[in-house]
Amino acid sequence: MRFAGVAIKDLKLGETINGIYILRKKELKEASNKKPYIDMVFSDNTGEIQAKIWEAGEDVFSRLQLNMLYYVNAKVDSFKDMLQLSINKIRIADPEDQKEIDKFVPSAPLPAEEMLNEIYEYANRISSEEIRKLVIKLLKEKEDKLIYYPAAKALHHSIRSGLLYHMLRMLRVSEKLKEIYEEINLDLLYAGVLIHDLAKIGELESNELGISEYSKEGQLLGHIIMGICEIDRLGNELGISSEIILLLKHMIASHHYEAEYGSPKKPMFLEAELLHFIDMIDARVYDYENNLKNIEPGGFSEPVWSLDRRRLYKPMLEHD
Repeated sequence: MRFAGVAIKDLKLGETINGIYILRKKELKEASNKKPYIDMVFSDNTGEIQAKIWEAGEDVFSRLQLNMLYYVNAKVDSFKDMLQLSINKIRIADPEDQKEIDKFVPSAPLPAEEMLNEIYEYANRISSEEIRKLVIKLLKEKEDKLIYYPAAKALHHSIRSGLLYHMLRMLRVSEKLKEIYEEINLDLLYAGVLIHDLAKIGELESNELGISEYSKEGQLLGHIIMGICEIDRLGNELGISSEIILLLKHMIASHHYEAEYGSPKKPMFLEAELLHFIDMIDARVYDYENNLKNIEPGGFSEPVWSLDRRRLYKPMLEHD
């Protein structure tokens, strides 16, 4: 990398900075004075930030290319208690720097191949031959994309290999719960964890950098309906019993818990109930980790949209 700029996590209010960031979003808008401006989102491997090019019209807007690196000179301002960039100068990064764009993408903290291997270890622990066969077939169908897919476009685990990371942490939590609650059927719980979000591969269209957009099917159906259809298709193709197909479809259908979040039914057996709460625990832990990672002890984060715009606090305590 020939150009080293200020990382997004290191931006300070009032400074004028030079940075190199990925352009993730752009929108042409009109200000209160009726003059056009460009509203953008930049990211690097430390975070993302809103940015504005004031008094810029269609000619500038049309030249900006999404998911490319840009050199940016800007003033660090604040809007609604959140930092943003007011762009002074911007130009697309040179080809030599573009080749290293993968260094600017937030990624899961564990190597994808290691996570995938561990996920298959959990899948192979499923004692029911029918459930194991169905789950492994689903994993094999999506394995190539699972290596790099995010778990979401913009919320929790919206990073390269984020879907793998989310699944793996949920599997580890499930294993620990069994040590306390012996009545848990780990075959069902492991299967639910492994399949509940697999249709995100299809709901989202992602490149190998983990940068994603919603597909047409994702917008019209969503991963819950798409996942149910996949279980139906593969279950019948493999000759899986109707009871197992029904239980797994219910786990997918109910894992968001509320109709307003996409679930037509609430969980109606223990493992489906646990799947929802393990999913929520991992999402919440990720939100806290992600928003506090660059905060000094005793400090507060910016308002976090996914947590009801709460400002999170980082305790001044040492821990293992």
